[in-house]
Amino acid sequence: MPTIEAPEHVTEPSRRSVLRGIAASALTLTVAPSAIARADATGRRRPNIIVVSIDDLGWDELGCYGNTFNETPHIDRLASEGLQFDTAYAAAPLCSPTRAALISGLFPARTGITDFLRGEPAPSDKRLSTDIRTVPDVLGPYGYTTGLIGKWHLTERYSGDYRSRPGNPYAHGFDEVIASEEKYIGDGDYFHPYFFMPDLPAREPGEYLTDRLAQETVDFLGRHRDEPFFLHVSNYAVHTKLDAKPDLVAKYSAKPGAKDSPNRPLLAAMLESIDDQVGRIAATLVEFGIARDTLLFVTSDNGGPYRDANAPLRGGKGELYEGGIRVPLIASWPGTIQPGRHDATPTSTIDVLPTALDLAGGRPGREFDGESIAPILTGRGRVRRDTLFWVYPHFIGSTHPHAAVRRGRYKLVQYLRDGRTELYDLARDPGETTDISADEVVTERILRALLRAHLADVDVLPPPPSRGAYPLRELEETFDGDLSRWETLPVGAAFGEVAVRDGQLAVTASRMSHLVFRSDVAPSSDEVAIVLDTGTFAESGTQDTVFVGLAKDADNYLLFRYHNGLHRVGWDLRIDGALITAGGEPLGNLDGSVDLAGPAARYAFVLRGTTATAYADQGSGWQFLYSVDVGGAIDLADPAVRASYRYAASVRLDDGTITLDGITAHRAARRHRGHH
Repeated sequence: MPTIEAPEHVTEPSRRSVLRGIAASALTLTVAPSAIARADATGRRRPNIIVVSIDDLGWDELGCYGNTFNETPHIDRLASEGLQFDTAYAAAPLCSPTRAALISGLFPARTGITDFLRGEPAPSDKRLSTDIRTVPDVLGPYGYTTGLIGKWHLTERYSGDYRSRPGNPYAHGFDEVIASEEKYIGDGDYFHPYFFMPDLPAREPGEYLTDRLAQETVDFLGRHRDEPFFLHVSNYAVHTKLDAKPDLVAKYSAKPGAKDSPNRPLLAAMLESIDDQVGRIAATLVEFGIARDTLLFVTSDNGGPYRDANAPLRGGKGELYEGGIRVPLIASWPGTIQPGRHDATPTSTIDVLPTALDLAGGRPGREFDGESIAPILTGRGRVRRDTLFWVYPHFIGSTHPHAAVRRGRYKLVQYLRDGRTELYDLARDPGETTDISADEVVTERILRALLRAHLADVDVLPPPPSRGAYPLRELEETFDGDLSRWETLPVGAAFGEVAVRDGQLAVTASRMSHLVFRSDVAPSSDEVAIVLDTGTFAESGTQDTVFVGLAKDADNYLLFRYHNGLHRVGWDLRIDGALITAGGEPLGNLDGSVDLAGPAARYAFVLRGTTATAYADQGSGWQFLYSVDVGGAIDLADPAVRASYRYAASVRLDDGTITLDGITAHRAARRHRGHH
């Protein structure tokens, strides 16, 4: 595949091109004038950095980590001749946030990417902002050529000219981008023609994607053998759906134990192809005479998705237990790394970029969340890492939003809805089988405080709708008067009766009726909290549902709903009459756990930018429920768009009467730090 040339014009300008055009004085803040030379002050060549990432590879799927079914001789040899990390972590339990962390050196929450990015039909439109400094910005001034071969998955834009898509790797300054997905990569595709790369011609008949990435890597090394480079070889394998070469599948299917858990012949076959890829890369470095000039990492973007294969670790992909974030990490650097070493220092994906900068001759500092592990690699020192954090404020599978912190031997996991915590001693209990929070009260309090401070620092969730966070009143309706300031908008055919009596809005119907009550007040900020005080529910029929949020008219609204009969919460985004909810998180995990029929129950819609967050108070205080980003469908951060929407409540029922006690809206006094 010919290398795609860097674009002349992109939607988000390449910050690297800007940096290289800035006067030298701007660079001397962090880079000496001689830094762009290919060698450092001692005359030694600046090391090349290659990161081979394997998608969804569990921590013990490699032979060097103890697997006896899969065959990975090339990677195992790199481990025996190099350094194997025994306590390495991914920065997140899923791919996109870990990839953002790898190229930025930041915790995913700081990049705005905390979940896997969805396909283009999703209402969101997220991408890794070019306001964030990434590998080309950091290493480019030191003379590094930067390349990406394979998976990017840091933008939700999959149409239009690739080089003009917001958040594309060229906009971040990568010099070469090869075999990166043009379409959404869900369900995988490993034999040519690739559905997510329709414009990529095959280089050989029956081409297998992992082999193609290997050949592209060999070609890249040939082009840049005489200059320092940073290359991310970003595999699509072994992500589902699994698919491998038939001869390798047959080989592993015939092995003893092939049908026994946790062995998976198809995964083993895919992994052998990746092992061959890594072996080919290592051999090419030797052939070109640059093996001693190259640091080669092999790792994974998150824990394995198969819980049985992660044992004795708990959990898997999508979870912040060890099985979801513990990953393999192998470092090879002949002549520098002493062979056969193991190291138990906790490391993270966020350490890759500061390590590369350190080895390039720079001085990584507080601009990164990660730390340089160069002293471990060279054997010249230790890294005294104090604390690692993870935040996953989303639903996937059966997983609820949660966060975690590890400090020393202890790890605390906290569920974001109600603040419930679990504490584990990883030295004694690596499988996280026994919660010791009741026995280690002081440790639990210390780690809880650390995590609370971190959550505030990264500002990943808007604050719940307290008057302290949202002090400025915009709307207060207690239904003590008439509805003269409200417009009643039927969604579909209009049925039912509406009345205001005894401080309540009452809707009565004997057939399906959905009414939106639109106020005459538009939100004056994109940081507002709207609170619906629920009243009584019909407790009959099939649609015992209330809503709160923003509405433009009956065909355009964003409303959070609560169905009392099912104790179910969710959201409806309607644009020009069509419901836009594709790709949403599986909020069914909350079914049966929310009850807003009590006398003090409240349901809140909290807007910040293009993201709205639901909080519920069931009578004992606010609890986080879920967030939804709708920036791809409606940009409520845009004042012109927001001006056409009004605070709104809604009722949908088919039998009986539903009452509402009131609705209020308040805005924040100022924009919060970390607003994305």
